[in-house]
Amino acid sequence: MSDIIQLLPDAIANQIAAGEVVQRPSSALKELLENSVDAGATHVQVIIKDAGKQLLQVIDNGKGMSATDARMSFERHATSKIRTSQDLFAIKTFGFRGEALASIAAVAQVELKTRQVESELGTLIQIEGSEVKKQEPVATPVGTSVAMKNLFFNVPARRNFLKSNPVEMRHLVEEFQRVALSYPEVAFTMYQQDLETYNLPSGKLSQRIVGLFGKSYQGQLIPCEELTPHVNVKGYIGKPENAKKTRGEQFFFVNNRYIRSSYLHHAVSSAFEGLIQSEQHPFYVLFLEIDPAHIDINVHPTKTEIKFDDERTVYAVIRSAVKQALGAHHITPAIDFSVDVNFQDTWTNNPDTKIEVDREYSYKTFNTPEFKKASVSGWERLFEGNIPQRPQEISRENEDETEVLTFPSRASMDEPRFMIRPEENENTGTTFQVELSYIVAQMSTGLLILDQQAAHERILYEQYFRQLQAAKGVSQQCLFPPTLQLNPSDYSLVMDMLAELHSLGFVVEPFGKDTILIQGVPADVQVKNEKELFEGLLEQFKNFKSELSLDKRENLARSLARKSAIKKGQKLNSQEMETLVGQLFASQNPNYSPAGNKTFVKLDLNSIHSFFGK
Repeated sequence: MSDIIQLLPDAIANQIAAGEVVQRPSSALKELLENSVDAGATHVQVIIKDAGKQLLQVIDNGKGMSATDARMSFERHATSKIRTSQDLFAIKTFGFRGEALASIAAVAQVELKTRQVESELGTLIQIEGSEVKKQEPVATPVGTSVAMKNLFFNVPARRNFLKSNPVEMRHLVEEFQRVALSYPEVAFTMYQQDLETYNLPSGKLSQRIVGLFGKSYQGQLIPCEELTPHVNVKGYIGKPENAKKTRGEQFFFVNNRYIRSSYLHHAVSSAFEGLIQSEQHPFYVLFLEIDPAHIDINVHPTKTEIKFDDERTVYAVIRSAVKQALGAHHITPAIDFSVDVNFQDTWTNNPDTKIEVDREYSYKTFNTPEFKKASVSGWERLFEGNIPQRPQEISRENEDETEVLTFPSRASMDEPRFMIRPEENENTGTTFQVELSYIVAQMSTGLLILDQQAAHERILYEQYFRQLQAAKGVSQQCLFPPTLQLNPSDYSLVMDMLAELHSLGFVVEPFGKDTILIQGVPADVQVKNEKELFEGLLEQFKNFKSELSLDKRENLARSLARKSAIKKGQKLNSQEMETLVGQLFASQNPNYSPAGNKTFVKLDLNSIHSFFGK
């Protein structure tokens, strides 16, 4: 029987390796940027065309390579970072596998120019599909320039799986941000379609954060630092009020290497417990310095996952550092000892209508005609059922008073909970609310109980999805169109779905660099703040995108339905409740919300009779 096992040719082996290392243009950008930083560059320039599909070029002023090293750099498992197996436990550089350039050259057309300081001429190498086409001396500046052209030109199936340009550009920006954050002392610039996207001079970490994410982050950064014998933590965290519902602006760096760790993320989230909602994620950029012998970074080809030999200690140090930073900047719930907690909930006025009164009028606040009664004080009157007063009981002396002060308060506006007036109760009839969250409707066979938020989300979702399919949305123009500045990643995302936003009724236009102008919003959405509505829609869209695999149109319909649906705690009148019930059962799938939760339950008469043993 003939032998059937044989060694794969280098070209095929490189293409197989490229499937793990180079998944999209952002994967190649990550490898090239890390090589530039490892080469000691002080300035790195990135040039991108057609979201990296046509051209992705990285130029640095590092130490460069000799002609022999330039040729060897494209061989598999050729690296300058390690020599022996012991070096694996003391790695402080980005790269060490020796697979990046070989994998990139296997699926793209690569042109490399490099020169060392002591050399008069540099080296030019052109490779296509792992095959060297040209190698010759060339005049070039000190450093290295790697241009990757026509990615996946020889693997059409892989190229077809690439997403649209805005999506791929968003991934490129994310990789650029991670490397730029890890080395704020290195200057970075990025050009997209010959337009400058980033120009980041060397400086401090706080300046780099503001340069990457915008000036709005300047006032929300809290320094965080903790030094221990085992691990050192440094960096910045964001204020709780700036937390977002989506991940994406959370960065961990271990020895300046970006990593992903849900376990360490939980350490930060637990430190924010009580300050942010459970579904929100705080901003943070934290650097961990630890002995390389205590970690293993040779876990995944992308090197974004590492293992700690004592992960619990690292968890405790991070949590302690974040809690200490929050406490040092007084970001903790305050306790007011001057307030009597027994009366705080009942008699605290609305902050919007709170009025300061003199001491002599402080009692008259509650001494209004509605509560006056002969020989009964105002406080005693509150506990007598609030019976309306007959006109003849008003004394003539009170009519002679020049002024009666009446200030809005919980006592003068709301009825006591134990007193119900049928003629003023809006929940009379066959439909009423329970806890301002559920709608109870009477049927011939029993009762119908609806979750008002889930039901409204189902109604709005089907309405918005029909608008997206028909590409017909009605818009109401903004009287004063607001501008919204986004980070480059979110800006690319908005530009990618302009047509879908227009179908929903949004009129959004570019307005300068990374800024949009909101000219109009959907006509059927009750909105007080157009900017807040759009920001909430974008956050919800990214949240669904990270958690679920949804079509763009379906994601947008669900996001806008979630953002604009009535919430629990919102009071509805009888007509609104009946309309909601009718619209729900007119929808295609009234049983479940877009998230899969039940919208209603039926309680038939037999079940009701069984409760009473009948």
